[in-house]
Amino acid sequence: MSTSRRRKKANMRPTRNLFAGIGMAFAVASASAADNNLLIQLGPDGHYVVWHAEGTTQVSEDEALLLAASATPEGGPPQRIAAGMARAMQLEHGVVIEIIDARTDPRLLVDRDECGAIKLWHSEGATQLSDDQLTELAISALPGGGRSVDLGGRYAKAFVTPLGYSVVIWKPVAR
Repeated sequence: MSTSRRRKKANMRPTRNLFAGIGMAFAVASASAADNNLLIQLGPDGHYVVWHAEGTTQVSEDEALLLAASATPEGGPPQRIAAGMARAMQLEHGVVIEIIDARTDPRLLVDRDECGAIKLWHSEGATQLSDDQLTELAISALPGGGRSVDLGGRYAKAFVTPLGYSVVIWKPVAR
């Protein structure tokens, strides 16, 4: 191998190691961070509606798209999907899928990211916050992300989105 080729290969090693390290950090973070994203909305009654990134009800993207296409304000016709009988309702700011047969996590909010991919928010999840914490997050939210909010051992940052306040929660790494 020529000297210039060895130098080039050696110069690429730090970059490869950096990308490998970043990938490992994301893998560890996502493996240990169940239900670390929330969507907070203000309900018509003035109370918060909290949607969770993780939940027990599993609906495929194809099933979500099929149901969303049939959504009406009164609720579309019931359809059988893998999770059971379901129907979709068109709300002012999106579509909610109701799993009629579900004992837990019966509602899913259909969201789309900037690339058009489907994101389903679950009505039930592991993270439970008080009304005071939800209010603090809603007040702190900014389009690019507000200040970090201390949740007693965890931190959160809220972002303003078209559907409400998207919240990322994390546990600080011990040094």
